[in-house]
Amino acid sequence: MDSTIREQLQQLFSSPVFLACIFSWLSAQAIKTCIKLFSGKIHGIGELLELLIWRTGSMPSAHSALVSSLCTSIGFRSGLDSDIFILSACFFFVTIRDALGVRRASGIQARKLNEIGKTLEEKQISDYKQIKEVQGHTPLEVIVGCLLGFFIGIAFSVL
Repeated sequence: MDSTIREQLQQLFSSPVFLACIFSWLSAQAIKTCIKLFSGKIHGIGELLELLIWRTGSMPSAHSALVSSLCTSIGFRSGLDSDIFILSACFFFVTIRDALGVRRASGIQARKLNEIGKTLEEKQISDYKQIKEVQGHTPLEVIVGCLLGFFIGIAFSVL
């Protein structure tokens, strides 16, 4: 590997902004997994690993935590008047809007369509294949994710 690429990767993996983003994402996923685990909603190691690494929805919002830590750490390091902070703030607002609005509405609509499809199939009116129900977030899940990301962003910026 070229020494320039190695140095750039080393800088990336030691960047407080990058570390804050990764840590906030993983923290939110870990908290989400613990909540599901202790409430008895995980029924196997595969489901546990999927939730820990990938699954969306539930408390707290990992997307919100990530963009909040990104915005916070960039604000601390580059200043609130910097172009990169303004870009990260816009990205933050788009992500939060999506988590609260579009994804949540899509999930509710998909759930209703699946209920209608099941009813039609039970009455033998039509065959129906279930569609994926994408989970959005409740306002509380987004707020908790934002707070988690904010405090992690501050920690990685100050420490």
